[in-house]
Amino acid sequence: MISFSVTALVFGVVLLAELPDKTALAGLVLGTRYRASYVFAGVAAAFLVHVALAIAAGSVLTLLPNRIVQALTGVLFLGGALILLMKKDEDEQRLRQPENQGFWKVSRAGFMIVLVAEFGDLTQIMTANLAARYDDPLSVGLGAVLALWTVAGLSILGGQALMKRVPLQLVTKVAAIVMLVLAGISLYEAVAP
Repeated sequence: MISFSVTALVFGVVLLAELPDKTALAGLVLGTRYRASYVFAGVAAAFLVHVALAIAAGSVLTLLPNRIVQALTGVLFLGGALILLMKKDEDEQRLRQPENQGFWKVSRAGFMIVLVAEFGDLTQIMTANLAARYDDPLSVGLGAVLALWTVAGLSILGGQALMKRVPLQLVTKVAAIVMLVLAGISLYEAVAP
């Protein structure tokens, strides 16, 4: 059974954390050069792989005693929030490839770029933490995948316009605040009687 509240929470947290990420820029660049549906197919498949790996890691954490899991997820959320708050704007490399490519070449390029760029990324770690915290892999996985696919779609189809209207620093700070709240809740639950 899917928990709508867990799915919605995960969706919001992952969406906010992923919006200012390098993958959004890569999707934007790929989307300006290639057919959007081809790019999205590759990017979506890569995010599915990342979420599956994160859910598996988070599910392993649920085998530990509850207080240890709460303390560990609280520390990891705190670390994630600090990473977001201390993050500097990175210079992204522009991808230069021929414009007319077939489905498999374009989707494979999108898949490989996201697979490499996102491995061990903050959102993958957050997804593992959320899977451990809620012990609901299906709801967490669904929320994370939908958030990542939403960001990919937004970046491919209109990320540039979104970033002109919503300051990147605001999105990053909101994501960091949400992670700080989750860290506080997890750490409280770890030490509460």
